[in-house]
Amino acid sequence: MQNTPLSLDAVNAMNETAFIASFGDIAEHSPWVARAAYAGHPFADHAALVAAFHAAIAAAPHEAQLALLREHPDLAGRARIAELAVESQVEQLGAGLDRLTADEYAEFTRLNEAYRARHGIPFIRAVKGSTKEQIIEAFRERLPNTPETEFAMALTQVQRIIRFRLEDRVAS
Repeated sequence: MQNTPLSLDAVNAMNETAFIASFGDIAEHSPWVARAAYAGHPFADHAALVAAFHAAIAAAPHEAQLALLREHPDLAGRARIAELAVESQVEQLGAGLDRLTADEYAEFTRLNEAYRARHGIPFIRAVKGSTKEQIIEAFRERLPNTPETEFAMALTQVQRIIRFRLEDRVAS
């Protein structure tokens, strides 16, 4: 994660190797998304950059989309904390998921397990700007959905996460 946002001109000046080096981690441990997004290069504006990442995910085969979703960490899960992308760590910390009470942690664990058992993927939500209470509420609302509905919802949430991350990395 870089500190100073790049200009769109700097992004457009990148070759494919530099682009993947800069954005290969934007989609949780899935550099293929940046590789596919590069096909939209050069980008007319920030919206076109975001759209290229979204299109890369939308055009991917179901198996690649499923693998992308499964790369996302459980929210408030401590077991994989060392494996989280830096941005995932920051996003979860910003939502207060590092300051859960024992009861809240138990609730997140129960919800994560129930969600994975029902849907076969982790619960994914763009947590930037959310509170832990809002996240738990969303968990409870989405848990009863069908696996097909949640697969589509998870892809939408991944696209939101990518948009937020690109907003942080590239000046609009």
